[in-house]
Amino acid sequence: MGMSEDLLMRRKRVQKAMSQMDVEGCLLTVDVNLYYMTGRVFGGYFYLPVEGEPFFFVKRPNDFSDDHVMFIRKPEQIADGFASQGRPLPRKLLLETDEISWNEGLRLQATFGSPEIGNATALMRQVRMIKTPWEIDRFRLSAQQHAKTYSEIPSCFHAGMTDVELQAAIEYRMRLNGSLGILHAFGPNMNVFMGSILTGTNAEAPSPYDFALGGSGQTPLCPIGANGTRLKEGMAVMVDMVGNYTAYLTDMTRVFALGKLPEQACRAHRVSLAIQEKIVQAARPGIPCADLYAMAMAEVERAALTDCFMGIRQQAKFVGHGIGLQINELPVLTPRSKDVLQPNMMLALEPKFVIPGVGAVGIENSFLVTETGLEKITLFEEDIIPVY
Repeated sequence: MGMSEDLLMRRKRVQKAMSQMDVEGCLLTVDVNLYYMTGRVFGGYFYLPVEGEPFFFVKRPNDFSDDHVMFIRKPEQIADGFASQGRPLPRKLLLETDEISWNEGLRLQATFGSPEIGNATALMRQVRMIKTPWEIDRFRLSAQQHAKTYSEIPSCFHAGMTDVELQAAIEYRMRLNGSLGILHAFGPNMNVFMGSILTGTNAEAPSPYDFALGGSGQTPLCPIGANGTRLKEGMAVMVDMVGNYTAYLTDMTRVFALGKLPEQACRAHRVSLAIQEKIVQAARPGIPCADLYAMAMAEVERAALTDCFMGIRQQAKFVGHGIGLQINELPVLTPRSKDVLQPNMMLALEPKFVIPGVGAVGIENSFLVTETGLEKITLFEEDIIPVY
């Protein structure tokens, strides 16, 4: 299936969801939703009626071409586009109310004659949770290049370097291997550059971000990940760089050892692998995400490692999450999740531990939910990898 056919499938999925919500139209302007629905990003708006053909209201670029395009300078001109097409304005309209500004929402509501407004953000996140065949192919391409880059990481290390220098060396190889560089995340204040490196006591630092682990970062403006820690013997180096080699992101974490790590760290890493295996064996369509989290916690408690699971000073209350055009999509494997696994979800499973003074250990892989279980698509050595 090519991208054109896949786009039609996605639009029909959204229209079906809209009909179940009894709404007449959906107006999108957020980049990942524009890409999902049109295969490109542009300045302006994409309107999809519950039935029929979409309409593009474009501010820029000025060479944009497609069926049913109107160039505009401001959103108030959208109503003119409806009139020129003989289309009635919707009485019930979805806007990305979790993401657009209050002012833009008010302007759009006035432009459409004050219709009843619903939340397009929630709808799009639900629809995007189930991947299409074309999207799954993009994930596989990202996973291949992700593994290629990770195979080159041992050559990035040299004695006396800092975690920031290591990250820069890995990022260089990522770009040479096709990484797009930019990383999309859902939610405010979630800026991160291509991934995270954690080592030593920096792995213990909590973060304001809704990520599994923290790290203080190089500046309070971006308080996540590497902070300039100098790499030393006995440290664990957790590499959690995102596989953004296509628009669809794979997530993979591996641990590298600087010399011999203490047995506590090695044991915790083995428990992470056991948690992953336990979940892979149990996961099937129809299994509640909350049950998978409970399985992970049962293994952690059995190993008496609760105090360092998913952090120390601040512990994340999830063990996995959806991935896609954004790194933190639905579903989320939390104790309160109401979601169940469905075929063609794409998940990142990441049981991790923080060992004081040593760093973080654990595993993260990307999985496709199939009719019979989980298929791992990020394939690379999972034991702790010695570098010197």
